[in-house]
Amino acid sequence: MIHQFLWVIYPYLVLIVFIGGVIFRYQHDQFGWTTKSSEMLEKKKLAYGSSFFHWGLVFVFGGHVMGILIPEPVYTGHGISEHLYHNIAIGFGVPAGIISLIGLVILFYRRISVKRIRYTSSVSDILALVFLLIVMLTGLSATIFNITPEGFDYRKTISPWFRGLFYFQPNPLLMETVPLWFKMHIISAFSLFAVFPFTRLVHALSMPLKYLRRSYVIYRKRGRKMDEHL
Repeated sequence: MIHQFLWVIYPYLVLIVFIGGVIFRYQHDQFGWTTKSSEMLEKKKLAYGSSFFHWGLVFVFGGHVMGILIPEPVYTGHGISEHLYHNIAIGFGVPAGIISLIGLVILFYRRISVKRIRYTSSVSDILALVFLLIVMLTGLSATIFNITPEGFDYRKTISPWFRGLFYFQPNPLLMETVPLWFKMHIISAFSLFAVFPFTRLVHALSMPLKYLRRSYVIYRKRGRKMDEHL
């Protein structure tokens, strides 16, 4: 029953909460659909933390797509062995995870150490950082513990189970042999998506596509005649 709940029922419950929460948030709190930028309160830590976190997250996300959504036969069909794939995943995954985690720690420290930011932070702001921190720590731990040459091949268990969610045929038996750290990472990631619509993280769903066809903003230096006129 526990396996049935965690690997079949819980993901779909999260999906319902995620979709319903996003719709509710958009309908009733469009003005709150923002990153709530605190750049004016502190810039230095934000510049380092945000850059590290977001750039590291780009590569982490790419690694998850390559490892979970792309079936193993696609790699073997292109001559990429399990050993080669494992080395590539570790070689790129560990540095990207560390960089992203460093950025997140900087942002979390900034949030609680700078008084002006701490006083203007809501419960959801702290909650988002805590959930992100748990997801990053469990994910990086699972990757590091899997660094040995005979590491766990999640493409034979986690990947087919996860893809099964999309066509409503997840097989919980595939998750029985999955190491604890991987299970913790998956559960914490789903939990993050459950609280996602109710935190500032919802801004990730907004893409400023209008900027692609917006007219350029032209900046001109003030000339001598303009200075004399002023």
